[in-house]
Amino acid sequence: MMKVEEIGVASCVPFSGNPFKVRDDFDMELLIQSVLDYGVMFPIMVRPLDGGKHEIVSGHRRVHACEKAGIDKIPAFIKSMSRDEAVIMMVDSNLQRESLLPSEKAFAYKLKMDALKRQGKRTDLTSDRVGPKLTAAEISDDDSATQVKRYIRLTYLIKPLLDLVDEGRIALGPAVELSYLSEDAQKAVFDYYAENEVTPSYSQANQMKKHAAAGTLTPDALTQILEQPKPNQVETIKVPVADIRKYRPNYSVQQLQEFIRKACEHYAKYLRNRDRGAR
Repeated sequence: MMKVEEIGVASCVPFSGNPFKVRDDFDMELLIQSVLDYGVMFPIMVRPLDGGKHEIVSGHRRVHACEKAGIDKIPAFIKSMSRDEAVIMMVDSNLQRESLLPSEKAFAYKLKMDALKRQGKRTDLTSDRVGPKLTAAEISDDDSATQVKRYIRLTYLIKPLLDLVDEGRIALGPAVELSYLSEDAQKAVFDYYAENEVTPSYSQANQMKKHAAAGTLTPDALTQILEQPKPNQVETIKVPVADIRKYRPNYSVQQLQEFIRKACEHYAKYLRNRDRGAR
């Protein structure tokens, strides 16, 4: 059993390449208050570095909370381990957190997969249409092999597009398709979004991917694809059919639609005439 030791917060350095962000949000405020009230309840995990430094394997948020609270000591487990062992432990200890961003999962899965490969673990036991073969159970307890590979594909996106994925403006499906585009094509997609605030649907992203594979994704082709109308961008007003059918009980749906259109035209004409008479 490892012994808990008190180490200096100043000696703790972030894990190199840590994909998990430490955010100064409401949850951090709660953690800071908890640290002030009760101290650090669970020791962090670190590995020793040269010069008396300690690389944080698990506990970046707790260290940050101590820094914010002005606390200079923190309980820790100190364990000598290889970089790859530390990567696997760091990823596994953070994947259980709620509200992880897609980018955090993406780079975490990529880090762990690469570490497992270097350790000689097989990552070729399953296969499907997305990305390299790997063993899902080795990477994640929650996501399937296909889902793990989709997340890893996000690491091929340029940062502005990946930020849109994190913000929920681009869904995972379209994002995976966009990850197969060249950097220049991805920049063009983002530039179109910046100007028009329109993100591609899965169908549009898939079309771009196919054009890119065929070498036909010209700037004009990309713009034509992005300008295609999308059903989810067409505003609609929903009215229960029963509310309309009571006026025309024997009408079909198509006839009811025409009835509504003509009724709107008639009422608009009535409002114009009324407004003229009020002048």
